[in-house]
Amino acid sequence: MRDSIQRFLTYLKVERNSSDYTIKSYREDLTSLMDFLAEEDNSVPHPSKITPLDLRGYVAALHEAGYAKSSISRRLASLRSFFRFAQRDGIVETNPAKPLKNPRPERKLPHFLTTAEVGKLLNAPPLDDSMALRDRAIFEVLYSAGLRVSELVGINDADLDLTTGSVRVAGKGKRERLSPLGSYAIKAIKKWQKIRQAKKIGNGQVPLFVNKFGNRITTRSIGRMVEKYLLLTGLDRRTSPHTLRHSFATHLMDNGADIRSVQELLGHKSLVTTQIYTHVSTAGLKEIYEKAHPRAKSATHKKATGRAVIQSDFPAGQSTRKSS
Repeated sequence: MRDSIQRFLTYLKVERNSSDYTIKSYREDLTSLMDFLAEEDNSVPHPSKITPLDLRGYVAALHEAGYAKSSISRRLASLRSFFRFAQRDGIVETNPAKPLKNPRPERKLPHFLTTAEVGKLLNAPPLDDSMALRDRAIFEVLYSAGLRVSELVGINDADLDLTTGSVRVAGKGKRERLSPLGSYAIKAIKKWQKIRQAKKIGNGQVPLFVNKFGNRITTRSIGRMVEKYLLLTGLDRRTSPHTLRHSFATHLMDNGADIRSVQELLGHKSLVTTQIYTHVSTAGLKEIYEKAHPRAKSATHKKATGRAVIQSDFPAGQSTRKSS
């Protein structure tokens, strides 16, 4: 086994021109497998004697040791590469790592703003500056319709119906949908259109949002715009243009919108993608419960008297949001 691993590492260095860091990672991953096998059988078997069952036991041991799913997936990738090389080199007949599947990756809860924080960001652009009014309109549309930034920059005047309060956008896969616009977004758009017309910004072009040169605004420009207003407002620096979309969905769920409706509004093809917002909403309810109920706090939190309170029956897991 050790000789086979060394041949593999030499192959990575000589033929694949892999970096020292990559080779070090492969060595550590394969040494970890050897240590596990030696502990199980008091000796390291020849690669041809290693079975998928042995590797499943190794993966189970990693789970029990508390390794992150991403780390386990990386180690599985190392094993697949090694045994693929060994099979091609005639060391093994079959690849025992091939049947193994990566653990399902953990989905991180999206960062979002409370309603008060959204209001702070939307009101940050000053009212006495023409381009700042454009910025305000951009923020209002992103939050009002829950758009992706790529969808917003693609909006043309012809896509708007301000009478009915809707905008036609092209989402992922060029799937079109109608998104609603609230009264604040409509007012902001009208103000911006008047400024654009008076200053002749855009030179008669169709894009709704343009830069000072009259060209269609870019997603990167909107990213820089958000960074500028984050400095002014002191909001969380993790906030991005996409945060307004996350905030849109979270606030809808918090206020009783059903998940199917939120899916349609976001333009998600699969309901699975939308379900992340049910977890966000549940996390918020848990935090509200723990703050409000006298017998809900964790036993690890002591009262001023030093007496522990009864642990909550809610599932374990720390909330990642503030109540809004």
